[in-house]
Amino acid sequence: MIINEDFEPTRGRDKRLPPGQYETRDFPVLSLGPTPEVTTEGWKLEITGLVQNQLSFSWEEFLKLPIEKVKKDIHCVTKWSKFDTEWEGVSLDELMKRAGVGESATHVIAYSHDGYSTNLPIEDVRDGKAWVAVRYEGEDISAEHGGPARLLVPHLYFWKSAKWLKRIEFIDRDVPGFWEVRGYHNYGDPWQEQRYTFD
Repeated sequence: MIINEDFEPTRGRDKRLPPGQYETRDFPVLSLGPTPEVTTEGWKLEITGLVQNQLSFSWEEFLKLPIEKVKKDIHCVTKWSKFDTEWEGVSLDELMKRAGVGESATHVIAYSHDGYSTNLPIEDVRDGKAWVAVRYEGEDISAEHGGPARLLVPHLYFWKSAKWLKRIEFIDRDVPGFWEVRGYHNYGDPWQEQRYTFD
């Protein structure tokens, strides 16, 4: 078949959709296991590792930090993408500034209340690329979607946006997290289709 060079299909693919993804208007729930019971009364976020100031925030203390509103597309490794999701949360830039992250820190490990963890290069959580989200679409984040607080790193597959966040550790090496040691890609760029180890 020969197609002229200036041909454009009438139903072109949305340029915001990474390869292999489809758009959904739902918000599918995918978790490691049962949803843990994490209340705002018992919630605490710790910032640890290679920092000048180890930090610990209660829910009330955390909500007094500068809250940003962001609208981002999100992409799940199971191939759904959702456009224009609206979140409110504290940027990792703000938390890194308050903690005084050391120059030797190269990576971040995010830990969840259900035993989950995931790893990220430090350059992927700074300069407005990551937040600790506390609200979704104007409402408290539901438990099934990681509330009361979850990591939000929208430029990577959504397994990197750890639900039920309880601790962020800054370290000087790469330590793969829960899914990364079980066959998922170590980085998870949806635009490169980095779903599994050898992608």
